Amino acid sequence: MSESIGARARRKGPRPKHVPLRTCVICREKDAKRQFVRIVRTPDQGVQIDQTGKQNGRGAYLCTRFSCWERAAAGTALDRALKAEIGSDVRSRLLTYADEHFRRDDAAQS
Repeated sequence: MSESIGARARRKGPRPKHVPLRTCVICREKDAKRQFVRIVRTPDQGVQIDQTGKQNGRGAYLCTRFSCWERAAAGTALDRALKAEIGSDVRSRLLTYADEHFRRDDAAQS
């Protein structure tokens, strides 16, 4: 009985906060959910960028590397993750969003 009391006494302070992990569908890098941008396929509005991370629908995550956004717009990995065909208008919106929010990888290396 004294062992269980001793074990409780050793734990001091609050428990560490759980940080949900997500994986980029392009580079497969894992990190905290807040480090990624969610792309969501909704039944009503189609595929769109979910800045809140809370919209209903099937989601896929992209990291903040510009190269991942380029590959997502050019390839089929995002199509497979969302289980839907992505049109050229959505692909152009992805590139526009990446241009506005992330640095290009080649500019970071110069």
